[in-house]
Amino acid sequence: MTPSAILESALYVTDLDAAEKFYTGGLGLHLLGKVEGRHIFFRCGPGVLLVFNAEATRVPPAPDARLPVPPHGAVGEGHLCFAATAVEIAGWRAHLEAKMIAIESEFEWPQGGRSIYIRDPSGNSIEFAEPRIWGL
Repeated sequence: MTPSAILESALYVTDLDAAEKFYTGGLGLHLLGKVEGRHIFFRCGPGVLLVFNAEATRVPPAPDARLPVPPHGAVGEGHLCFAATAVEIAGWRAHLEAKMIAIESEFEWPQGGRSIYIRDPSGNSIEFAEPRIWGL
């Protein structure tokens, strides 16, 4: 057996309100769900981006919880990469600059394909890259 795709990816943040503003207002993602103080979920193409308050996800569920999701989380800055064509990357560059979101790095990979990197309000590294950097 081999997984066919990644359905969801998670990032952990220190400020959910700032993250919500960044991912909706800055990146234009559609908010799917929200639990105050715990998480915000966004649609991204066929997948879902889960953004959690890192401290809240470490708390084990109550024994009688309707959704007994085990504790999880991460400490420190994570990374997420959004797929984008070369034309879309140019558009993202202009969009991010207009939104006053600093581009931390931009380069062409030796095997081909371009990437740009930014940071979310919690310091997570967010990349926009051509899928061909992975031969896709």
